[in-house]
This record gives sequence, C-alpha cells and structure tokens, in this order.
Amino acid sequence: MKLTPEMLTGKSREHLVNLPTTHSSNHFLQTQAVQAFQALQQSAAKNGFNLQPASSFRDFERQQLIWNSKFKGERKVHDDAGKALDLNQLDDWQKCQAILRWSALPAASRHHWGTEVDIFDPDLLPRGQSLQLEPWEYEKGGYFFELSEFLAENLPHFDFALPFMNMQSNKKVGREPWHISYLPLAELASQQFSPEILQQAWKGENILGQTV
Repeated sequence: MKLTPEMLTGKSREHLVNLPTTHSSNHFLQTQAVQAFQALQQSAAKNGFNLQPASSFRDFERQQLIWNSKFKGERKVHDDAGKALDLNQLDDWQKCQAILRWSALPAASRHHWGTEVDIFDPDLLPRGQSLQLEPWEYEKGGYFFELSEFLAENLPHFDFALPFMNMQSNKKVGREPWHISYLPLAELASQQFSPEILQQAWKGENILGQTV
C-alpha cells in the first residue's frame, strides 16, 4: 500500500482499522498488521501470556503533545538507567538529544504508520504498579522478562521485529524491548518516507526546539 504524506506523518487515519482489545477501543493499525498481531496474540496465549497493546497508532497531535511536554519539563525524560534528567541544566540542543533518545519528533514517529505496537502483559503487571515502558521492566529481573524471551523467539514467525533492540552504544536511540514492528508494511513506509515529507508536515506547527 502506498501511503500518502499525511498517512506517513500521523495527519491521516485513512490507512487504519481498529485493533480490538479487551481494555481499549482506541488502538488502530493497518489491516494486515492487525491480522498478524492477532495471530501473535493467539500464540502468546497458548504459552500463557496475555499480550496486549499499550500503544499502537499515534497521531501527529499526540506525538506533538508528548514532545512539547517533555521539552517544557512537564513529562519525565530519563537516561538509560531510568533516572530522570534535569532538563533545566541542558540547552535546547541537549534537550532535543535527550528527548530523542526515547521519543521521536512529531511526524517522524514510526507509530504514525499503523505498523508499530508497544506491548505488555497486564496480568504480569504488579497490583498498584503503573506501566512505565522502560527497559528494566522487560529485562532480567523485570516482570515482563519471560514475555520478552517469548517474543525474541517467536516474533519472526509472524513477521514482527524489535526495531530498537541490540542498539550499538553510539546510537542515539535507546533500547525499546516493548516496541514491535510489522516488517512487511513498516519497510514499505520507511522507503516512502523522506526529509521533504517531514519538513512539509512541520509547516505551521508549534514544535518546541524546532529551530535548533
């Protein structure tokens, strides 16, 4: 499917259908990605996991809100160890680099494409504990570690991958063991995306730090 610039940048939902879940009606993906994710869910269930989306499609406005809130210090920005950073000690360029470690710029997020899902298992989340979507939750000693082990072994069978894992230490993007991508469609979207599309999507938009 050829995506329009609006679809690639989170400014259109025309490429999406609802992803039915037990706890929310606000999840959307492309049709083929929905079918693949549901097959993955069924496999996970047979292995004792309640695989659910924490986040799927995210529109431009939502990504813009996340970005601007972090830039203003209203939302946590953390280092690789999960420790909150004091953005007041950083200049605007450094703020952008710190935010980009875990959050894409508006119009540049893979979540706009309808191919990406942040996953968790609500049955494994301790009572009273809110989901953080931080690496320690999914790594050895974390409550989603066994789920991560299952996914590492089984994602390729359903054409999913972990695009932000096994990152080199010099990469500016952090590890995201919760973020899975439906490769057949994500690779097509990546090929269609361009700097020109990104710049066009930013015109007239309020994105803090954009001028740096």
